[in-house]
Amino acid sequence: MHVLHVVGARPNFMKAAPVLAAVRAHEGVRQTLVHTGQHYDANMAGVFFDQLGMPQPDLDLGVGSGSHGAQTGEIMIRLEPVITERKPDLVLVYGDVNSTMAAAVVCAKLLVRVGHVEAGLRSYDRSMPEEINRLVTDQLADFLFTPSPDGDENLKREGIAPGKIHLVGNVMIDTLVRLLPRAEACKPKNLPPRYVLVTLHRPSNVDDPAWLASLLATLGELSQEIDIVFPVHPRTRQRINGLNLPVSGNRVHLLDPKPYLEFLALQRYATVVITDSGGIQEETTFLGIPCLTLRENTERPITVTRGTNVLLGREISRVPAELRRVLQGEVKKASPIPLWDGRAAARIADVIAPA
Repeated sequence: MHVLHVVGARPNFMKAAPVLAAVRAHEGVRQTLVHTGQHYDANMAGVFFDQLGMPQPDLDLGVGSGSHGAQTGEIMIRLEPVITERKPDLVLVYGDVNSTMAAAVVCAKLLVRVGHVEAGLRSYDRSMPEEINRLVTDQLADFLFTPSPDGDENLKREGIAPGKIHLVGNVMIDTLVRLLPRAEACKPKNLPPRYVLVTLHRPSNVDDPAWLASLLATLGELSQEIDIVFPVHPRTRQRINGLNLPVSGNRVHLLDPKPYLEFLALQRYATVVITDSGGIQEETTFLGIPCLTLRENTERPITVTRGTNVLLGREISRVPAELRRVLQGEVKKASPIPLWDGRAAARIADVIAPA
């Protein structure tokens, strides 16, 4: 059996790493790793693969950035001959980036089976490009590996045959569980005893000059009460610099993006996290760290109902009050989420490559 994995962005790597390892434990399975090059940071690529313990890609398609249509089309153009030549029995795609949907479409047209890892997530907001990618991929996939029961219910409601749906748990948590001890050893020595960790990258937020300026001003004000640690995404950094936005407060620490272990350490020791990321909502829930999410909706509602996540919308005015609640000890307590136990990838491998 030949399994071909398609990844395109850093979150995909974190999901693919445990699956590659779990499938490797099954005899008679050959694997190929294809990186579309949708997101690529030459300065961090090597250390990122090393930290995750995953092999370097067999192929890098070098697609690069571009508009959604141009990028998706270029991925399809470059991936189709790879699938035709390599003839995999199954292609695994991850998450909700353009590479995910593009690979699913290519494989469906070539009659190659597709497995979607992290299937069934829904924000019900079609203004999000990721939502379109999720909807299309799940309709085309032959195996749908869901991280939580709400994913199963979403897929059944959309007419997906129950036999295609496999509740396996969260592969992101597999990586977190495996690497948390190493991450704890990476704790920076100069970290403040209490700090807010901030991470923002969504275009709907950072491409709005007035919103971004208001957020930076709010962080400056809050830094009078607690340190702000802000690893700045390249897109966000570009907007801050391009708009010449001021960043006030000597306790606001703007950092370069961090490799996985270092960023996980920042999460592990944070007092609270402010984010617009999907994966961080999951990681903070598992770690029991309060999370304030600056989005109108989430495709991971279980992090709100059973986790530490609080949705604030895009209302920056709500941030100070919610932060102070946390600082005063009014913290949401997470309850364990079934199958978020570090074994999700093994369950996927058992489905696609049974002994």
